[in-house]
Amino acid sequence: MSSSDWPPGNNEAKERFGDDFEKLHIASRLSIGKAKQLANVDPVVMPIYQSTTYRFKTVAQWDEPNHGSNYVYSRCGNPTVENVEVVLADLEGAAATMVYNSGLVAVSAVLLEFLSAGDHVVCMKPLYSGTYSFMTETLVRFGVDFTFVDVEKEQDYAVAVEKAITAKTKLIYMEVIANPSMAVPDILGIIELKNKRNDLKMVVDATFASPYLLQPLKIGADFSLHSCSKYVGGHCDVIAGCVSCASLQDWTRLKVQQLTTGSALSPVDAALLTRGLKTLAIRMDKIGQNAMALARHLDAHPKVSHSYYPGLPSHPQHKSAAKLFPHANFSGMIGFDVGTEEKAIKLIENLRLITLAVSLGGTESLIEHPFAMSHGKQLLRNEDEPPMVAPGLLRFSVGLENADDLIADLDRALALI
Repeated sequence: MSSSDWPPGNNEAKERFGDDFEKLHIASRLSIGKAKQLANVDPVVMPIYQSTTYRFKTVAQWDEPNHGSNYVYSRCGNPTVENVEVVLADLEGAAATMVYNSGLVAVSAVLLEFLSAGDHVVCMKPLYSGTYSFMTETLVRFGVDFTFVDVEKEQDYAVAVEKAITAKTKLIYMEVIANPSMAVPDILGIIELKNKRNDLKMVVDATFASPYLLQPLKIGADFSLHSCSKYVGGHCDVIAGCVSCASLQDWTRLKVQQLTTGSALSPVDAALLTRGLKTLAIRMDKIGQNAMALARHLDAHPKVSHSYYPGLPSHPQHKSAAKLFPHANFSGMIGFDVGTEEKAIKLIENLRLITLAVSLGGTESLIEHPFAMSHGKQLLRNEDEPPMVAPGLLRFSVGLENADDLIADLDRALALI
């Protein structure tokens, strides 16, 4: 190959100005100078478009459809961000997907857009504390009413939800696997119920399952939510969320809302999500295998009073879970109870391989004590509300480590309580 195969770059501003470019002050030349892109630019990996704003050739271009296929401002649209939205929409079977700067922003965006004063929501319980707090501390102040139906207390959950629906009910809100108890609602039964009424929308937070293991839109939900900080990103290095919509009209409403609330994801974070999605399948397969081995071990351990993993026949809602996950991969979240708060804290503080930390879905195995941490008084501030979790419950996010090593770490800590 000769040097002509890699010619030096050309300054786009110099070509545009011609001879006048040399007449500009050096400060001006530095301000506008940039390399002209080669004609054949097709990177294997989507680059990070860090620019906040985009050039227009003419003012009239603003009035063309989609501004003449040009971007305007990165809060309104960015190529790197749209790339991950396209990949997620394809995975979810969605009309379109919107990404946000956190999972809780994705949750609040849907609730704010599709609820008004006087509306009623039927919601499952237990529930992620951030979602629960937004509902009970924020939305109630604007006249939205909630009925919480406890998955763990209802023998026929679909019937209980049907009884809770009123003439003012607009949304049914579910988590595929409850955070942090691992309870599994009868989502298929609820969707059958929802389909009987044209005025109800079904919102499913599938974070604990990942979009690889379950696509709620394909079974009849209207919205599929994920905290992309978890399995989608997969490396505990990005905060993001997404909403996939069955209806393009619903997505358009959320898009307009995002333009006014400024909840867009940054291009750097979008690039991290794109990278994470490339390994989602292989990560979830390994995590599911590890989780099943660990769940079986914990289920039989004499120091564990109760274990909660949807893939085990001992799980109270195993039949519902088996219908949702026919491929027998039940994701990587395990709950197990060691009886008391003191024992739970002593156990997790004596682990060495498994990391004591909140969040989940990364390559590292993480464990936390919900009663004192993620679902404690810091996030659930109503003193009159009983806690949604047992004092001895631990939430365990299984990672990619060797399963035998993880079991040995747990056994060593369990022996100390």
